Amino acid sequence: MSVVAQCPEIIDGAAVKGLVESNAVRGATILGQPGGWAVVVRYGAQERIVARRRSREMRLWRSLNAAAGFVRKELRLARFDVDALALNELGEGRADYDAWFRARVREGLDAFERGEILTQEEAEADFARMMDQA
Repeated sequence: MSVVAQCPEIIDGAAVKGLVESNAVRGATILGQPGGWAVVVRYGAQERIVARRRSREMRLWRSLNAAAGFVRKELRLARFDVDALALNELGEGRADYDAWFRARVREGLDAFERGEILTQEEAEADFARMMDQA
């Protein structure tokens, strides 16, 4: 049984921020879900799934790295759990990532062949924008 099935309630971003500021967050799990990665926060005896902004729906990050960045920067946790069991059970995750990765490499090679080369500054700015969207 996944953590989502055990913990259907969510928590909004303002409440999470308040918990972080009061040092009440005692742990987090990054949870693989169809379509992305959710974050479950633990505080007291409670576990809640982080909600999307201005929504009562689960927030999903596109990549494990983006979700981990949220946990490290926003929740201020250096250690956390990762649960990808749901992805393995559904046969998702690896194949989706592989297809995405191959498409990105092909885009890069095609751009290179057209002579479209980014400077270091442009690449860093693109990466920062991509991380902000995740």
